[in-house]
Amino acid sequence: MSISDQALSSLSVSRETSDRLRLLVSLLEKWNPKINLVSKSTLSDIWNRHILDSTQIYRLLESDDRRWVDIGSGGGFPGLVIAILAAGDGRSNAVTLIESDQRKCVFLRTVLRETGVSAKVLSERIEQATPQNADVLTARALADLPKLLAFAARHLNGEGFALFPKGVTWEKELAAAQKLWSFEYDVTKSKTEPNSVILKVGKIHHV
Repeated sequence: MSISDQALSSLSVSRETSDRLRLLVSLLEKWNPKINLVSKSTLSDIWNRHILDSTQIYRLLESDDRRWVDIGSGGGFPGLVIAILAAGDGRSNAVTLIESDQRKCVFLRTVLRETGVSAKVLSERIEQATPQNADVLTARALADLPKLLAFAARHLNGEGFALFPKGVTWEKELAAAQKLWSFEYDVTKSKTEPNSVILKVGKIHHV
């Protein structure tokens, strides 16, 4: 069994969703040498480092979350994966990807078109985009937690929350953020990266 087959088997998704994820990976491998969507060193482990890692974020979303916004979407992780999985689950949620790099936006739109998945791509800077009133906001490998909380405060609605995967320095980032922001949080251990977590953050206000 190939690495992709093993990964997809562990996800327990439909054939259509599997095909869409394979197409995403194929397009990423084709485009990456030109516009550096993800680190070249991670391409050999793309299913674990990017697909499965993004999927575990999707699994933390709640059934009544209607508007999802992914910021700094880059190569589409987790935003494209969230949109593909949501489509496969029949969830009619509005997914918006915010990315300031025009070339990456072309890639994101190409994947959405070729997979037949619906999502909106905003080619704008996060801090300048119209507040999105999101139920859920995600960001992966974008910035430290204090800066992410500023973005979240702008784009979440009052009851919304953010999901931020963080590496081994997450406790240090958390302490730094608590000096600037008041917020509630939960910690979920990462299934793909040892010593890493996913932070669920809500009720965000300036100190």
